[in-house]
Amino acid sequence: MVSREDFGQSKLCACVLGAAIALSVSLLASQRAAAEESFSGPTFRKGMWRFVRTLELVSPSNGRQKLLEREMTRCVDPTQAMKATFSSPSIGNCHSSRPEKISNRYVFSNRCDYMGPVSTVITVLSDEAYTEVNEVHGQAPRMDRVVARRISDCHEDRAALGQPAAAPTEVSRDVDQETADGEPL
Repeated sequence: MVSREDFGQSKLCACVLGAAIALSVSLLASQRAAAEESFSGPTFRKGMWRFVRTLELVSPSNGRQKLLEREMTRCVDPTQAMKATFSSPSIGNCHSSRPEKISNRYVFSNRCDYMGPVSTVITVLSDEAYTEVNEVHGQAPRMDRVVARRISDCHEDRAALGQPAAAPTEVSRDVDQETADGEPL
């Protein structure tokens, strides 16, 4: 049989535990909101974007050798991807530097990602176009360049406007023509 005193203590413990859980959830939510607010990178318009990614090996003797050029069109919000880039955590002994904003460029002298230590320059041309250049230095130096341009609204946006939507495409190809750094296609 449970005494009235034991029941009161259990009720008090439950209230204290509930308050502690509520406080923890509140702190986590405020930390997440602070992280969102602390994002000081570029913002872009959601929509149908065309990305052209070029991967090159870089060597002093041969210069640059293009390994891959890949074109992709898809409905995205590039700002979300930028938030991931700007919150690049330290990985092992690799410590990411904070980006430095110089005019319309965001420069990371060292950013840690799956490729290892990388220097990154993001050039913002508008809220509808940017380039990102990632350079890996070391045993196998390489450069990964992405030229991105918003080309239209997303399918669901077009459907709401009563317009036909084109299907997203992805094309891999080898192309000898180069685009100038910072110049979208």
